[in-house]
Amino acid sequence: MTLGGANVWTNFSYGSRTYTPCGCLLNPEGSRLIFFDKCKKSRVNNIKVFTHLFYTNHLGEPAGLKNTRLLELHCAFETWDELVNNGWTEVQHYFG
Repeated sequence: MTLGGANVWTNFSYGSRTYTPCGCLLNPEGSRLIFFDKCKKSRVNNIKVFTHLFYTNHLGEPAGLKNTRLLELHCAFETWDELVNNGWTEVQHYFG
């Protein structure tokens, strides 16, 4: 690639994202809550996302941890999109 007479090569990374699914989704029945949280130890070129699935109480608050998973970024986006398409709604909860 020539720019202004100089031979300049740029290393573009197509499709890389710094945005991750982050937040909390509640299932339509109100019995499960899933938190998405970026793994702070993941490298920029290999971003990972934790998902924490909780049982909920009658108020829709976390009552017990069912499981935790560490997903690659594209799997986290697929999971988020699939849940939203199946009726899960984003709610405001803070996971410590």
